[in-house]
Amino acid sequence: MTDKTADNKDSRANAGFSAAADAGATPEAAKELFEALGYPISPGTLVQAFTHKSFSHENPAAVSYERLEFLGDAVLELVVTETLFAHEKNFSEGQMAKIRAATVCEPVLASVARRMNLSRFILLGNGEIRSNGADKSSILCDVVESLIGAVFIEHGIEAARDTVHRLIDSTLEITQNEGPALDWKTSLAQLVHKNKMGEITYRMEVSGPEYAPVFTARVFIGNDSTDNTENSISSESGKENADKENADKKFVIKEFAQASASSKKKAQLAAAEKAWRIIQNDDSTDSVAAPNGANSPSASGEANADHAA
Repeated sequence: MTDKTADNKDSRANAGFSAAADAGATPEAAKELFEALGYPISPGTLVQAFTHKSFSHENPAAVSYERLEFLGDAVLELVVTETLFAHEKNFSEGQMAKIRAATVCEPVLASVARRMNLSRFILLGNGEIRSNGADKSSILCDVVESLIGAVFIEHGIEAARDTVHRLIDSTLEITQNEGPALDWKTSLAQLVHKNKMGEITYRMEVSGPEYAPVFTARVFIGNDSTDNTENSISSESGKENADKENADKKFVIKEFAQASASSKKKAQLAAAEKAWRIIQNDDSTDSVAAPNGANSPSASGEANADHAA
């Protein structure tokens, strides 16, 4: 690196510290951020990377991070995909897809953001401030992706690749060895089928403002207790056999878990994980018929499942 290049990098870093201070962080905090990313970010791009759309809604001149997030999401998936392709030569396409999904999911990226203490930088509208938006997993996840996009814009793909490895590699090592967490909905379906617990139904609700919708998924498991036998039974013994065969199916569908997230898919995966853990911890299928007991979580709010895609 030449002296001129080094001076330019230091100048951009110092300007970035001032921009971060304007966003509510000290120059020292911004320095920690740039060290974590591996690269400085210019003032304008830095502020944009931390500007939530609720802030832009109240301050029309401010540009939100949505475009940077869109770009960063694509870069993140590319780097994780090429890493898996290069280093896991025995993995199938399906295995790599599940590992990638578990690595770049909202809870994982939110955990990265919390580790970096990114909430101190985020610019939010008054509504999001009142609802503690700076600690919402969905927002923290978006900010990590927007920072990756910012590094790509200013330093190119090699720098962005380096940043992704700095932030994600430790998680990637873990997810490569995970089982059910790679696909919670599939794992739940397999467990329910194994225990002959009936059918799984996901019911969705949407709340919150238009610019920040919250999707809540509720997982119901069981069978309809109504006997909808299509064909009449011609003999009493035949009817008895049919009744015996369907005896285990005559329980009411009950709610097992619920979770909320920034998208329908993420909410369903988070709820599926909760339900899977409940069933794993209870070998008896009686909990399906039990009315909202200790085994039926009712807490809603931001999904906190650490491996939802």
